[in-house]
Amino acid sequence: MKIIKRSGSEAVFDISKIILAITKANNSVAENERLSADDIREIAAIIEEKCGYMHRALGVEEIQDLVENEIMKRNAYNVARKYITYRYNRALVRKSNTTDEQILSLIECNNEEVKQENSNKNPTVNSVQRDYMAGEVSKDITKRVLLPQDIVEAHESGIIHFHDADYFAQHMHNCDLVNLEDMLQNGTVISGTMIETPHSFSTACNIATQIIAQVASSQYGGQSISLTHLAPFVDVSRKKIRTSVLEEIKLMGSNPSEDVINEIVEKRLRSEIEKGCQMIQYQVVTLMTTNGQAPFVTVYMYLGEAENDQLRHDLSMIIEEMLNQRIQGVKNEAGVRITPAFPKLIYVLEEDNIHKDSKYYYLTELAAKCTAKRMVPDYISEKMMLKLKVDKNGEGHCYTCMGCRSFLTPYVDPETNKPKYYGRFNQGVVTINLVDIALSSGGDMQNFWKIFDERLDLCYRALMCRHNRLKGTLSDAAPILWQYGALARLEKGETIDKLLFGGYSTISLGYAGLYECVKYMTGKSHTDPSATPFALEVMHYLNKATKSWKEKENIDFSLYGTPLESTTYKFSKCLQKRFGIIEGITDKNYITNSYHVHVTEEIDAFTKLAFEAQFQALSPGGAISYVEVPNMQNNIEAVLDVMKFIYDNIMYAELNTKSDYCQECGFDGEIVIEKDESGKLIWKCPSCGNTDQTKMNVARRTCGYIGTQYWNQGRTQEIQERVLHL
Repeated sequence: MKIIKRSGSEAVFDISKIILAITKANNSVAENERLSADDIREIAAIIEEKCGYMHRALGVEEIQDLVENEIMKRNAYNVARKYITYRYNRALVRKSNTTDEQILSLIECNNEEVKQENSNKNPTVNSVQRDYMAGEVSKDITKRVLLPQDIVEAHESGIIHFHDADYFAQHMHNCDLVNLEDMLQNGTVISGTMIETPHSFSTACNIATQIIAQVASSQYGGQSISLTHLAPFVDVSRKKIRTSVLEEIKLMGSNPSEDVINEIVEKRLRSEIEKGCQMIQYQVVTLMTTNGQAPFVTVYMYLGEAENDQLRHDLSMIIEEMLNQRIQGVKNEAGVRITPAFPKLIYVLEEDNIHKDSKYYYLTELAAKCTAKRMVPDYISEKMMLKLKVDKNGEGHCYTCMGCRSFLTPYVDPETNKPKYYGRFNQGVVTINLVDIALSSGGDMQNFWKIFDERLDLCYRALMCRHNRLKGTLSDAAPILWQYGALARLEKGETIDKLLFGGYSTISLGYAGLYECVKYMTGKSHTDPSATPFALEVMHYLNKATKSWKEKENIDFSLYGTPLESTTYKFSKCLQKRFGIIEGITDKNYITNSYHVHVTEEIDAFTKLAFEAQFQALSPGGAISYVEVPNMQNNIEAVLDVMKFIYDNIMYAELNTKSDYCQECGFDGEIVIEKDESGKLIWKCPSCGNTDQTKMNVARRTCGYIGTQYWNQGRTQEIQERVLHL
């Protein structure tokens, strides 16, 4: 009787090898858990007999499967576990292990690519290194075991990008809208400890930061919370403070008027709101999650969420304080106030705050000052969003994104027939490289659409891998998410499967390089009126694909304007390797994010926003537009003009200002990018010439969020080449 070895060659069946393998596993467990020698021989004999019944040569893997089954039948679970572990370890040894060098290089901080992979992670810190080490192992397993080879090859060739492969081995999702309202109003559990409904605003803020940290450690993407969910606790504190004030008055034997009492109460309440908002800002900045960075959290400020005038008034006080705190900034190690990366702030422009005679216009003015000083908040237009985010009942909705730009699609809960957004999430992202499709087609339009279909099929199968990796995940994997209210209230041992279908969650087809794609196929920028129709045709084609997948799978596939960070450099290098240097297409070390106007193209802020609005509307899974501006601290009226234009023309946009500090000379302005003697791009203080990155604080909008830990050479070049739009 023969067997087929892993090399493909045949060999004579040798029962002694089976006996030896089982015996090794058997000897490694406690004596009372072991199989007897007779049991081992009997198992080997059964395997030999079964192989004989097959009338063909079995492969080694098939035989090992039979061995595992026979051990399990005898309830020798620890022996089976040892046998499986040994088998797995031998498989790892046999396969080429490419992770060792990566891990060692990142530990010694010699790996430039890994060092600059994330603009908000410091690669010299142990916790970041630990996360990167785990990520390298995950990527290795993902590439060798979990993904089909053609998808792996497409990813490595830059044809597509399979996002967050460093977390794919675990059953983790991308990003979400935390249902803070449920957790605060109905209680939650954090690290096995019951957290009841808070009895003050400051306590609610403290609990919120703990929830943020727990959520961040259970996923790999961004999360968003709404200040509206904290607003009810302002009145809780107001009543609590009033009781305390009345007790003090009674003890003093005084008899102040009601107006005086109210003034004292409101003054103390303001102080508590200040402390609570300060707590959120400093806790988020100083917290370190298990992935080695501050929680990637967005704080949403939308007056329209408040259900009554009192709640809206209390919410306005929180928003005001949150903006004041951010304008102030946080102190660096030298005690100088600088711009923090998180929390990201989003401010909704609406009828109650956009006009000079609006009730809450003072908040909008404050937001403009904050943007000019600290680059946040970003702006959502309620007016435009209500037009674009319409549910099946025909109602428009305004809500926050998850992280930097990923938006949920409109959803109506079938049980209540009411819209639902908080508690929902995104399953993951795969991005298609539009530039590669164009170059692969050689400029032939018929070939372009043929290759487009092939690449879309790759993306579809890759996205289904993401979906299927989450399918079957038990709620126990992340109790804070699935059991205690952040996303759901599932039972222990229950799977999350019902949340993956029917539109409750989304899964994203990302796209990148629309500008270069159009430029290659038409010879013109997509801003050229003669080329814009082709650019829009590409967008409609992408949406058509996601729609067909959604109908086929009952999963909410959605088109997403990918915020390339380090991947912009990877895509560029892959394109140069495959196609060489093509002027205007591959001659940069970056490709353009999503649908954006190329960073070097001269265009004014208002024309840019109006042009990009049509593409943003075709990116229902998320997108953000920006305008690059100079120091605007002395021109707040211009900032307000841009904000008003955003309100009337585009759903989601931001202003990119500059906010840097040199620790060597105290320069507070824009630190510039120059080339050193070797041609490498470096950051340099224009005042003292300092080039030591550890002695300067640089904050730049990377791709929807602020980065503070520097970037790879591709992204650095893109930042350097940005032209001003105002």
